[in-house]
Amino acid sequence: MEPITILIADDHADFRAGLRALLEAADDLEIVGEAATGVEAVSQATALQPDVILMDINMPGLNGIEATRRILYM
Repeated sequence: MEPITILIADDHADFRAGLRALLEAADDLEIVGEAATGVEAVSQATALQPDVILMDINMPGLNGIEATRRILYM
């Protein structure tokens, strides 16, 4: 079975690193990318087509809610 691919989008690098470490312990999950802003999240989602995006709501510039809208309607 193919692993579930995940994109982590959060503006706090320490939080992303901790979440990555936690999720990498699971055999059936694969972190394919990280984003620190909403704009990066949209770009990474477009390029990587992950199965799941863990999106922070409060990010500088483009917030997580608007980034999610753009990803859903691209």
